[in-house]
Amino acid sequence: MLTSSITTMKSYNPALRGYHAVYRENAVNHCPGCGRTHWLIGRMLAECGFCGTALPLSESYSRGAAAPLFRHGTGGLKSAA
Repeated sequence: MLTSSITTMKSYNPALRGYHAVYRENAVNHCPGCGRTHWLIGRMLAECGFCGTALPLSESYSRGAAAPLFRHGTGGLKSAA
């Protein structure tokens, strides 16, 4: 019978999962597939404009799905709450 390694561990340590590539809004993001920096940004993912590699947005991990997100110019992200 197969068991998940997470369920067999006593406490979950996120550092053990290794490299986790995410798109960060206020940083230069190089594509892990081709090394370029042109991105198409969606609500949950950023897709490389050249090779199509998709990365999750780092902001999508830090906030819940219930709170709307607004962008105002170059000021960054603001939550409605």
